[in-house]
Amino acid sequence: MAEAVKKPRPEFRNIGIGQILTAYRLPLAGRVSILHRVSGGLLFVFLPFLLYLFDQSLTSELSFEVFKGFLSNIIVKLITLVLAWAFLFHFCAGIRHLVMDMHYAVSKEGGKQTSIVVLVVSSLLTIVFALKLFGAF
Repeated sequence: MAEAVKKPRPEFRNIGIGQILTAYRLPLAGRVSILHRVSGGLLFVFLPFLLYLFDQSLTSELSFEVFKGFLSNIIVKLITLVLAWAFLFHFCAGIRHLVMDMHYAVSKEGGKQTSIVVLVVSSLLTIVFALKLFGAF
């Protein structure tokens, strides 16, 4: 009796973030989905800090002046800009998900178009916020 030839079994391994970023080309909708999660995580982590600053700015006129002085630092302005981007992007992507929940733009092309809209609108809103934050108007 002939001995059966065993084929090698395929080997599956978990992939790391490095492989996801370098080896795979995600569609734009996938990138927007990942950024939506990242922005939500940033907002979740920094929410206690933001609420504390808001509370301190409302206690008295003196605390508001201290808050304004704190916000005049360039590093704090950049952190504020990142958090503003996170909020604006998360808001726009959330609207996108609400539109998809109503069964609009659920096709591959619709997902790409709404992803472009989310990126453009959130970027424009962030630029307007940055101009206001850094004193352009």
